[in-house]
Amino acid sequence: MNRPVLCGILASFLLAQAHAQKTVWRQATASELASVLPSRAQVVNEHIETEMRTASGIVNSRGQFIAGVVLLTAGYSADGKYSHYLTLQAPMRIAGFILPPGDYLMGWTHAGAEDVLYVHFNVAATGKLVGTVTARRIQGPGRVESIHIWPPQEHSFIQIGRFGIPYRLVRTR
Repeated sequence: MNRPVLCGILASFLLAQAHAQKTVWRQATASELASVLPSRAQVVNEHIETEMRTASGIVNSRGQFIAGVVLLTAGYSADGKYSHYLTLQAPMRIAGFILPPGDYLMGWTHAGAEDVLYVHFNVAATGKLVGTVTARRIQGPGRVESIHIWPPQEHSFIQIGRFGIPYRLVRTR
């Protein structure tokens, strides 16, 4: 077989493999979310109930989830510090930091302006701050949601109320 034909066959094979391995994300179902999100989430030294009806997440073609849920923090030391629990089975870049797979807490404060929230991400087990990002008001009409994690091919942001936090998924091999 001559070299150009062999190179063409090899290139076609590699292209088909790359296409077959492309990771596709979709919205997770309620039963899928219930299988990955805890009914009582670890929040530093406490286990705090979650409000499963608010759960949102995405799952990829490899079965990896990114999911979040509202924490019911009233009466706990976390009240006012954290509002959401987030679990990642795939790494995510938010602003200037990467969240590796793991469990995180999210909390927010108003930045003084109506159109901005400061959202902080902490490791769930320790409370250690990973990073802070500015969430901006989502323009246009749309639903206000406690939390909604949009698949990257649709919007690539995590929605908290009327605010969006842009993210990028980090490729893994």
